[in-house]
Amino acid sequence: MLGLVAIAAMTLATTGAYADSRGISALQDVDETRFESEREAVMWRQQELKDIESLLRQLRFDLVNNRDAKAAAPRLKELKERASADNLIPAYIVGTHGRGSGARPEIWEEWDRFEDGFYDMEQRIDTLIDAANAQEYRAAAKALSDVGNSCKGCHRQYRYD
Repeated sequence: MLGLVAIAAMTLATTGAYADSRGISALQDVDETRFESEREAVMWRQQELKDIESLLRQLRFDLVNNRDAKAAAPRLKELKERASADNLIPAYIVGTHGRGSGARPEIWEEWDRFEDGFYDMEQRIDTLIDAANAQEYRAAAKALSDVGNSCKGCHRQYRYD
């Protein structure tokens, strides 16, 4: 899986993509990704985001309810990998919005802003990991809330409910 992510990340510099300041781009064609079809990309990203939401609930139980950083450690590692821009962005192929996808077309009209949301989330996850590693449970609870707010903020702007 990590190999596929690395390959997909390398393909982001293709000429048929919308480039941005970080070098990650909105992919124009499914052939530039690890997915067999646009529908597969949509279904994968929907499931991946649901799984990330589930991880956040489990982390709330570990860090807020049980105050157990050791139990949270493998989930924090998984969250960092799965919620990364490198993992998620390749599933956002230009035109994979609307009916059945839940995505709004504004994603591609505001690509830099949309992409910035992933980097914001990554920073908030790093803050969460630091707080958990230090066993600072109050800070971890706030950081966990901040990660959730990052998700919600992007969903409000770029997803149909």
